[in-house]
Amino acid sequence: MSVNKVILIGNVGKDPDIRYLDNNVCVASFTLATTERGYTTSAGIQIPDKTEWHNIVLWRGLAKITEQYVKKGTQVYIEGKLRTRSWDDQNGIRRYTTEIYADNMELLGRRADQSNTVSGNNYNPAQNTYAQPTSSVQSTTSNPFDENNQIDDLPF
Repeated sequence: MSVNKVILIGNVGKDPDIRYLDNNVCVASFTLATTERGYTTSAGIQIPDKTEWHNIVLWRGLAKITEQYVKKGTQVYIEGKLRTRSWDDQNGIRRYTTEIYADNMELLGRRADQSNTVSGNNYNPAQNTYAQPTSSVQSTTSNPFDENNQIDDLPF
């Protein structure tokens, strides 16, 4: 058994590159910065922040959402898998790059205090979310307001 899973939370480094391939298939790519905070050791040595850059690739529905809502500086949560690809450059030298192919993306930060979960192609306008077609997750959250817009039996 093997597992190829990556989870990242970071900030988008530049506006996403959006391309449309044959049959109107959308692909988006951008860089994502994750930073480990620096600290001071007990001996007084300053350890600086360390930033890593990741190449993120999103396809189809996730790419279209990226096109609409993601820009430089946006904080995102990414789940995906590592993929390494290679090509020959102009001089015939073999080059490699490692990318994260995203399966899930969540837009973080404040935007009218809404949840912005993005995953797959099925859009739910009531929750401003996208979900996988085979998702079996059901919401158990009830509305705390009755029809007259008054609080109804809150536990506090």
